[in-house]
Amino acid sequence: MTDMRPELLDELRSLPVEERIELLVASLDEQQQADPDHAEAWIAELKRRIAEVDSGAVKLMDWAQVRARVEERLRTGR
Repeated sequence: MTDMRPELLDELRSLPVEERIELLVASLDEQQQADPDHAEAWIAELKRRIAEVDSGAVKLMDWAQVRARVEERLRTGR
């Protein structure tokens, strides 16, 4: 990720998840003009993942849990 102004990053993080997804999809729409197949694949993947969450097929983890798992894997080399 590129360095962002801290205040912009804080503002983005404060948005509801739905609004963050809308921003991501909007940015993919811009990418679609340059590479339609790539953007369509990302949009399809986002929709698939949203459907999995909505159906209860996957369980979400909060950032603290994810970070702890990543740090553990980095520490142990797994």
